[in-house]
Amino acid sequence: MKIAVIGANGKAGKLIVKEAISRNLDVTAIVRGKNNSDAQKSILKDLFELKYEDLNDFDVIIDAFGAWTPDTLPQHSTSLKHLCDILSGKDNRLLVIGGAGSLYVDKEHSKMLMDTENFPDDFKPLASNMAKALDELRKRDDVNWTYISPAADFQADGKRTGDYILSGEEFSTNSKGESQISYADYAIAMVDEAIKGKNIKKRISVLSK
Repeated sequence: MKIAVIGANGKAGKLIVKEAISRNLDVTAIVRGKNNSDAQKSILKDLFELKYEDLNDFDVIIDAFGAWTPDTLPQHSTSLKHLCDILSGKDNRLLVIGGAGSLYVDKEHSKMLMDTENFPDDFKPLASNMAKALDELRKRDDVNWTYISPAADFQADGKRTGDYILSGEEFSTNSKGESQISYADYAIAMVDEAIKGKNIKKRISVLSK
């Protein structure tokens, strides 16, 4: 299996690359500048300049792109649109690192976590832009996508426990009432999905046990 990781120099991207390599997968980093991940192969190219010819050899493309500043937040939508457009009608799968803010807090799926009163105001712009990107992704029947939301507490430096709980569209907690997962355990879930491909055209979520 050949996997490409877009944004492989980021914290999540690096751990996904590391996890995939540990499973003996053929991994290529797609980065704008120097490749600082463990991947031996790399494509030095901006996401927005990618063409299908750059991606056609990969079974799975993992989108670890991140945008955090107010002027770049809309790129969550524009970057996904670009990737979907070049993968339209193709067999390649697209796996996307999502956000927790768009997880539903009711069975009717009428209210998201980011709409609750305790959701931090500082994170609302990011959450709303990521939710918009997910809404647009749901309309793409022409792409084999999977959107994976982490738990609410997404811990960059958290420990790798080697385990996780796979959940669906609704916000959930573990037996301790916690909604958290480390980047390292999230990477396990991402690579598991890359290998198994059980949730095509679905949004799933993961959290620590």
